[in-house]
Amino acid sequence: MSRIKDHPLRYKLANELHARPFPALAAPSHAIYLAIKRPLAAANRDRDADLIHLLALLDRYGAPHPQPEATHYSGEIGRYHLKWESHSEFVTYTVFCDGLSGRVFDPVAFEIFPEEWLTQAPGVRVTSAMIHIDHMPDLAQIHSHLDAFFVPESLAVSYVLDRSAVIAGDFRIDEAGHMRFSVFVAPDIGVRRIGRIVQRLCEIETYKAMSMLGFQQSRKLSARLREIDNQLIALVEEMASDSVNAEETLSALTPISAELEKLTTQTSYRFGATAAYAAIVSQRIEVQREERFEGRQTFGEFMMRRFDPAMRTVKAAERQLRNMAKQSWRAGELLRTRVDVERSAQNQKVLESMDRRADLQLRLQKTVEGLSVVAISYYAVNLLSYMALPIAKGMGFDKIWLTAGLTPLVVLGVWLVVRQIRKAVH
Repeated sequence: MSRIKDHPLRYKLANELHARPFPALAAPSHAIYLAIKRPLAAANRDRDADLIHLLALLDRYGAPHPQPEATHYSGEIGRYHLKWESHSEFVTYTVFCDGLSGRVFDPVAFEIFPEEWLTQAPGVRVTSAMIHIDHMPDLAQIHSHLDAFFVPESLAVSYVLDRSAVIAGDFRIDEAGHMRFSVFVAPDIGVRRIGRIVQRLCEIETYKAMSMLGFQQSRKLSARLREIDNQLIALVEEMASDSVNAEETLSALTPISAELEKLTTQTSYRFGATAAYAAIVSQRIEVQREERFEGRQTFGEFMMRRFDPAMRTVKAAERQLRNMAKQSWRAGELLRTRVDVERSAQNQKVLESMDRRADLQLRLQKTVEGLSVVAISYYAVNLLSYMALPIAKGMGFDKIWLTAGLTPLVVLGVWLVVRQIRKAVH
């Protein structure tokens, strides 16, 4: 029996769901994380450059290459394990190392990424982080660790995944330029679960940083929107006055509408991406199933106090821009209607003036026609008089009586001919 044909993308799409598995990590260990993004038009970047940069790192460690056009890679580089992923706007490098160095959050650990290789990166650093993974000590030791390596004012700590681990971070950049996170795990926790916790911490930090790009853009946009709003309000107020020329007001409104459309086009992608990234941050925190640790604020509470207001600012700027664009469009429609009405009134006056001129022309034409009858008749009578004079003399008629007799006949004839011509024309 012949086999049914598969869709050409069936296996590719099915395998995509399993292409980015969580890492398997054991405690104690540590992770080094780096996210790189193009400063502009990152979504339309040359992805081959990202792959070439990855190959340069792999060649330094003599590691095998991924498949052409790969969007993810996982393999050994020396005694470390590297995970590389290409996303819509950025690429991420995560290096997992067994064991702990003698110094917690030692900047030397980041030298896994060579300095020369970093300077050749096809983009800039969005974020980087160092993650400390260890067995869960007693509470006193955890508190000592938190006090030594994190800023208390912004520190977020919580139990996660049914108290199988404690995660901590203050979302501040340290002296070496990195974020710091700590993970303390219970003795019976599995290596896959540790990997999921670490991966989610990296995603929370990355998508938080990407979301804040939209916040920065919204702040710049809000300043300009305030200026445009004042101009728009002034124009709308002018519309209520009958003394203002609607066409001039419409001409002043057109560049404002054009700028609003331009701003909408420029910010639509970033605002849409910000909303998507913020949703991922919330989802990654939610699946951690946080529980409060010793009265400290959780990651969710930190985001609620620090991150969510920024995201609301982005939404407010987006909503303001959308509303102003609609207001501008409505004002433009009203002005165009008013201009059309004014033009219709002007056209009506023009038509009335044309009617009056046509009536005058008609009267003038009739006057001219009367004069034409007289003139034509005059010349016709003279011609006929000259033609009939010899015959009239032979019959004994005087020239005066001949002219008097021909005049009414000629005038009547000419008038009838002119009238017939006018009827034919009409």
